Amino acid sequence: MDEISRIFVVGATGAQGLPVVRGLVQDGRYRVLALTRDKNSARARALAQWDQVDFLEGTFADEAVLRAGMRACQGVFLNIDGFNTGEKTETYWAIRAYEIAIEEGVRFFVYGNLDYTLKQAGYRSMFRTGHYDGKGRMGEWILAQTRDNAGRMGSALFTTGPYMEMAFSAQTPMTPAVEEGVLTWRVPLGQGAVVHVALEDCGHYVRWLFDHRDRANGMDLAVGIEPVRYADLAAAFTQVTGHPARYVDTDLDSYFARFGGIAALPAGYNADPKDKSTMSFRDNFTGFWNTWKHEIITRDYALLDEIHPGRIKSAQDWICRHEQQAAASGGESLWQRVQPDTLPGRPILKLSEDHRRGIL
Repeated sequence: MDEISRIFVVGATGAQGLPVVRGLVQDGRYRVLALTRDKNSARARALAQWDQVDFLEGTFADEAVLRAGMRACQGVFLNIDGFNTGEKTETYWAIRAYEIAIEEGVRFFVYGNLDYTLKQAGYRSMFRTGHYDGKGRMGEWILAQTRDNAGRMGSALFTTGPYMEMAFSAQTPMTPAVEEGVLTWRVPLGQGAVVHVALEDCGHYVRWLFDHRDRANGMDLAVGIEPVRYADLAAAFTQVTGHPARYVDTDLDSYFARFGGIAALPAGYNADPKDKSTMSFRDNFTGFWNTWKHEIITRDYALLDEIHPGRIKSAQDWICRHEQQAAASGGESLWQRVQPDTLPGRPILKLSEDHRRGIL
């Protein structure tokens, strides 16, 4: 495939985008043009330390901005924040971004994807998860276009899932609480398992896609650590840190009661609440938890071991890695991080940092 030296990254300052950009630029192989609404934000400043990172201010929901970014680069990594856009808007801009990339001469396009859970579950609506299906449909569409447009632009999907970091962060679907000295996860998971993803591994995987474009073209690289059962997560936390932890299976009504009025609002906070296609937070995350409870999503772990032999392979590995890094740097241990006076100030997701008020 044609040489690629510069990659336009949409979603660069998100939880996933930060390690993806680092993975692309850390050895100088690629330059990155990072799209951001504010290049003076804390997350953008964290990327600015790399000489190989340039910034384009604007939003992906603007054709002129997309054209400018894509015209300046040979590669694209597009990860749209579905919690900002909602399902309908993400569908439109995923399509337009792909079309503009073709028109502007991009050589390789990587789409930040999630599983098409509704399809994988046999089109049973109890598993419908708008922020997953909105990406998953477009992922399949992009791969279909790739078969027709292979001579003009290659593409691949990078399919992720809930970050392991979300189980130790504020304002996520699986935020824990310290209850009478015990770290406690109260989620409606039953005996199921969540295929969590380690953020630090995302940079390696996306870098692999751009480095191995001939093999990656047309690929859906679906990644994960392992299927994480929360009773095992609690046991691993206790074993590694010495602090008590537990998982408490919770019914849906009790779970959503914790979110108050947010449960009735659109899952994608900029979606139109009057639009009949808009899923509420509750409906969206009912499908989300049903998906994990019934273990709908799987991964090819042998392939992931081949692509990234040093990947994090279990929740316990992730906890150990975090604690070792914290000890070496003098940073927070996980136990310190989850304390009631600390946890609210440690959001990992961009929508949490923006308090669901980010502009489109």
